[in-house]
Amino acid sequence: MLENLHMRLLIHPIRANGLTHFVRDTGDETAPVAILLHGFPDSSAVWNDVTPLLVAGGYRVIAPDLRGFGETDMPARLADYDIQTGAAVDILEILDRLAAKRAHIVGHDFGAPVAWHLAANHPDRFTSLAALSVGHTRAYLKAGGEQKKRSFYILIHQLRGICEWLYKRDDWALLRKHWNALRQIDETIAMLSRPGRLTAGLNWYRANISLRRILFPPRIGAFGEERVKLPTLGVWSDGDAYLTELQMTGSADYVDGPWTYARIDGASHWLQIDAPERVAALLLRHWNEAERR
Repeated sequence: MLENLHMRLLIHPIRANGLTHFVRDTGDETAPVAILLHGFPDSSAVWNDVTPLLVAGGYRVIAPDLRGFGETDMPARLADYDIQTGAAVDILEILDRLAAKRAHIVGHDFGAPVAWHLAANHPDRFTSLAALSVGHTRAYLKAGGEQKKRSFYILIHQLRGICEWLYKRDDWALLRKHWNALRQIDETIAMLSRPGRLTAGLNWYRANISLRRILFPPRIGAFGEERVKLPTLGVWSDGDAYLTELQMTGSADYVDGPWTYARIDGASHWLQIDAPERVAALLLRHWNEAERR
């Protein structure tokens, strides 16, 4: 799709926060910037369907492989996957290297907590926030029994070594079943099959989520509990097997800026793949409105 539209696409190896990052940079370099953050078990390729639509709407789209994913370096220590000192710093430094002083930030899946954190703590660097699938952490933790039930897989992800074995056995049968809505499953498995890559992806859960935190949410002001003052868009899809609508709609309670909620029917957790036109339309409207404020 990118080639057909003759768009400027650059692949940057960017050194930031001690790692070399694989970054897709698409569109006019003088256009307003949007940075898109993926989650598990994806890479920046998860944005390929929606990127041309955003570029056609007048934006420069930056999509990095987050640390440990895709072609970006894998830190060796579990502590290196802490969002505050890891991915959040990575994103700020990547924007600096690309001379992007401000950007619209979008996060999906595990990219969403990174985006929520950056929007809350660095409002001078971002024009707006869009959270796809995953709402504010406090809203997620307060979303009740159904959300806890859907989050059971996160506890399995804590089992170092055992979880890796479970996912890989029988030609990745568990991962194929668990993430069966992901159309790019074979490409994703090929990436995760490389030495250390599955553990690197799972380390995001191990470094940032614990059973204690799910059962006993921390105080407001701790990581993942910050309030956001930027214009914020929350998008949830009715086919999401892992997140409830309540954890997204409840995020309004933690946004002090303008809040917009949108629901996409007929799409799985990977709404940017299943419904790229609808996702792009929502993002473009959100960005245009934020810029007019």
